[in-house]
Amino acid sequence: MTTPLHQRLSEELRDRIRNGDWPEGSAVPSEAALCQEFGISRGPVRQALATLRAEALITGGRGRQPIVRASTPAQSFSTFMSFTEWAQSMKMRPGQKTLEVSRRPAPSDVAVKLGITEGDSIVSVSRLRLLDDEPTMLELSYFVLEVGRLLFDFDTDSGSIFHHLRNSGVDLYSGHHVIDAVAASNHDAQHLGIDEGSPLLRERRITSSSTGQPLEYAEDRYRPELASFAVDNTLPQRTALNRVSLDGRTAQG
Repeated sequence: MTTPLHQRLSEELRDRIRNGDWPEGSAVPSEAALCQEFGISRGPVRQALATLRAEALITGGRGRQPIVRASTPAQSFSTFMSFTEWAQSMKMRPGQKTLEVSRRPAPSDVAVKLGITEGDSIVSVSRLRLLDDEPTMLELSYFVLEVGRLLFDFDTDSGSIFHHLRNSGVDLYSGHHVIDAVAASNHDAQHLGIDEGSPLLRERRITSSSTGQPLEYAEDRYRPELASFAVDNTLPQRTALNRVSLDGRTAQG
């Protein structure tokens, strides 16, 4: 069986990246240039570029010229509580654009996570997070009222919310994290500059005090070609990382 043209083309382009012909950070030739070079139509070229984008070998889309990506920044669990700290640990410039800060009644699913009653007042914060000015993650956090009200006098475009809350005396002690993959919604696509339906890494988090009281429930959605997650563990700590099935049940180890 003959290998489809777009697959042969994607393999050729993949080799150029692996061999260093297209080094990290270099611009990928335009679709028109690739069509001319290989004497083919735009369809196979677009399919081949989409394949490389899905493999996180190149970045760009929605009108931006594709670029050969550098190594994907990996977020360690030691800096998982703060996007700003993570960015700074990699000597990258963190950024944020606030989309919404509001007081609202807690919906049922958020109320369960925070251990409060449905309809109780909470504070929700939605922000677009950036690494070196590149849209990287959409952040949606829900805080119990006594914590969230401290954000109404804080410029959420200025930096780390967690840093501000800690400095205000909030006991942000531990986090429970669940990571999975989701398809980008229209809202995600508009703010992250990607196509609707593109894969995203989703991290859901419950942040608690040292006494175990839930203070925040969050859902962060990362572009996978711009961020990954790294976990270091030792044999005595092997149960710190659990595998969670699709129905939410936890399996040790």
